[in-house]
Amino acid sequence: MDVITILLLVAGLVILTFGADFLVKGASSLAGSLGISPLVIGLTVVAFGTSAPEMSVSISSALRGEADIAVGNVVGSNIFNVLFILGVSAIVASLMVQKQLVRFDIPIMIYVSLIVLLMGIDGQISRFDGFLLFAGIIVYTLFLIKEARREGVLVAEGSDDIEPPQPLWKNAILIIVGLAMLVLGSQWLVDGAVAIAKYFGLSELVIGLTIVAAGTSLPELATSVMASIKGERDIAIGNIVGSNIFNICAVLGLSSLVSPEGLPVAQSSLLIDIPVMILVALICLPVFLANYTITRLDGMTFVVCYVAYVVYLVLAAQQSTWLVTVVPFLLAIVAVCLTWWMLEVVKYLRRQVSA
Repeated sequence: MDVITILLLVAGLVILTFGADFLVKGASSLAGSLGISPLVIGLTVVAFGTSAPEMSVSISSALRGEADIAVGNVVGSNIFNVLFILGVSAIVASLMVQKQLVRFDIPIMIYVSLIVLLMGIDGQISRFDGFLLFAGIIVYTLFLIKEARREGVLVAEGSDDIEPPQPLWKNAILIIVGLAMLVLGSQWLVDGAVAIAKYFGLSELVIGLTIVAAGTSLPELATSVMASIKGERDIAIGNIVGSNIFNICAVLGLSSLVSPEGLPVAQSSLLIDIPVMILVALICLPVFLANYTITRLDGMTFVVCYVAYVVYLVLAAQQSTWLVTVVPFLLAIVAVCLTWWMLEVVKYLRRQVSA
């Protein structure tokens, strides 16, 4: 392991941090300038922009015939986004959840996750399936634009005391520079991490299951954590939910379209990874609904569940003899977390009845 590898890793992390800062500043200022809620900006501009690495990796993999990487990148990134990124963001600061997310955006994330499983049951996501997925992101984006325009009218009607907005071109520059730095920083960080992982003798399969999926989600991680620190919590949550919808509909949809024969789906993905992605999406509903807040303790349970999932992936990939011993323990951890989330919902329902 040489000095250049370590410098690459450090430089990537630094660029990611500054890029996230620029993007959050530009996005939050843009929301104020246009009279659009930070949530809508998070669900569109920020979410779609931070998914650029997933788009690049999955499409290039599909063109090279590496379907497992194309599909696994999307599924793994979506799991990482919710459990790790949202978990860490909530640990930094408890996140308030808008009702629109629970009523509209979370159900859409669950729905499109289920659609992937149904499309892949025959062992392939066809080009026609890809067309349907991509049409879905167009419809979803048009709806958000309609909502943004409606919010803009409402803000304009009662905006006598609003401060003069920052020029649009300044916001655009911050967003573009921030996105470019996120893409570059994530690439350098992934390259450095892969080199270090190989130095310590980890197999390419384990590297792909962990570093590639998590690495392409580094822009979401940097952006959501920075947004949480700065108090822009609608952007922090909207970035994750919007990215997951975009990953499935746009990234997976386009990857299927550019692949000559669609994307074959591995049996292991159908049995384990895609169901985990669906479960993770489903978990969001009761957790968000409980108090319209993601608490620090919720965030900790999210991160613990992600660690349990990664431990399983690594042991399964290496066909470790520890797998039989560890799996019951990992399932117990997940069961405890699920019980905690359900108890929160029960408490919420009791408060609603007594009120």
